[in-house]
Amino acid sequence: MIEYYDNLLQEEQEELKEIIKLLYKQTFLLERKYDKRTKHLTFTKEYKIADRHLDFLKEYLAISGIEILDNSQEGIIYIQGEELIGEKLPRLATFYLLLLKLIYEEQMSSASNSIHVFTNVGELNEKLNSFRLVTDRPSPTEMRRALTMLKKYQMIEILDSMEEISGDIRMLIYPSVKMVLLGSQIRSLLVSYSEEPEDEEK
Repeated sequence: MIEYYDNLLQEEQEELKEIIKLLYKQTFLLERKYDKRTKHLTFTKEYKIADRHLDFLKEYLAISGIEILDNSQEGIIYIQGEELIGEKLPRLATFYLLLLKLIYEEQMSSASNSIHVFTNVGELNEKLNSFRLVTDRPSPTEMRRALTMLKKYQMIEILDSMEEISGDIRMLIYPSVKMVLLGSQIRSLLVSYSEEPEDEEK
């Protein structure tokens, strides 16, 4: 297995190191990401590199109990395993993530022919209220922190500036949210969260 790595060119070795670091940092690698300049999804270099070395990555990560999965239909390579210690999500980021999953599934199951799912901060906050997840409107700092974290983990792409947080800030929801639980589980979790106190992080 290491022989495979040793036989790579130095440039390829460096690329592979960066891919492993990136997987640990953000969990998901997307085949295509939104380019704000062209306003289209464009292919990513990181996905191509990981795909090219996928067999090596599977063996290498398996040593530490981590599985790397390739969902080629959705264009997602991601890691999972009990040995992974992820960053603790603030309560609001957890709620946003569950709601993004719900919005994604609702839009994809509708009659729309669009393969892209968009939402905005206003819609997220409306759903927070409709599920009675919060009693007060989240502060701009809380919203900014939650959205930034979800962007980091490749759940969303934020399409507008977040200098001033408003309900009009748009975002593209990436298909990686499909990897987070099942729709029925999401609804059950949201109901259970609505019955809990707000003063703790999940």
